[in-house]
Amino acid sequence: MASTRAAIRYAKAILDLANSKGVAEVVNNDMKSIASTIDTNAELSTFIQNPTTKVEVKESALLEVFANVNGVTKGLFHLLFENKRFEILAEIAIEYSKLFDEGNGIEVAKVTTAIPMDAALEAKVLAKIATLSDKKITIENTVDASIIGGFILRIGDQQYNASVANRLQVLKRELSN
Repeated sequence: MASTRAAIRYAKAILDLANSKGVAEVVNNDMKSIASTIDTNAELSTFIQNPTTKVEVKESALLEVFANVNGVTKGLFHLLFENKRFEILAEIAIEYSKLFDEGNGIEVAKVTTAIPMDAALEAKVLAKIATLSDKKITIENTVDASIIGGFILRIGDQQYNASVANRLQVLKRELSN
């Protein structure tokens, strides 16, 4: 848990710096890219986590992998180099995006679907979101075939379950009563 607190502190500091330079959104895009790259690339994740790899090597590798990031993001790499904390980079990136969204009144809607969303389903989901929240919403889609069809929508602490699996569960309960 301590690393999460540290990640939040780093994220706040980087967001403050990015805001003061007017590049918060650009840095947010960097952070999203970093988080998803580390999440989907096991090799990079293992490399960053490896305690025997020299911090110099980690910093230069990250500067190579993420060569096109903003100067503020490169500054974060250097800060992690100085403090030997590269292992929390993905956490920092995720926390930064959360703080950025909060600060801009953006809420993330987590949508679980059986197959990747198409335009028609996205329209249905957006219509449902409009009834639940008046904030700007960004959609994060997760695919889970076990829900069979429909969607499960989660915004903050609210959940709306329009999955086929859920309807079958409800039907099963009604029939057994």
